[in-house]
Amino acid sequence: MRALGRHLLLELYDADPVRLDDQATIEAAMLGAAAAAGATVRQATFHQFAPQGVSGVVIIEESHLTIHTWPELGYAAIDVFTCGPADPQAAASFLKEALGARRSQYQLLDRGRDLTG
Repeated sequence: MRALGRHLLLELYDADPVRLDDQATIEAAMLGAAAAAGATVRQATFHQFAPQGVSGVVIIEESHLTIHTWPELGYAAIDVFTCGPADPQAAASFLKEALGARRSQYQLLDRGRDLTG
């Protein structure tokens, strides 16, 4: 049974706190991850929190990527949801490297399986 999409839940640990707290770095990493996945970016928005942390979303033609960072913990929570041929695992690998994470965990979920008979 095929799925409509794949939803990768990524956790990055022991990541570079400086990168995690820089909005421009996070935006570049997320846009780079979309490109690595072979996705088509439609829109992106990011927000720098005070005293620290960044959240953002990249809307892709194939669905979306989201992130929230906790620089003080060296941690980032990321979702990569893709439909079609876009590769969420390529995006995850790109982000782990771009944000300097020493450890990561992910879960890959099929979405919409009951709809694809």
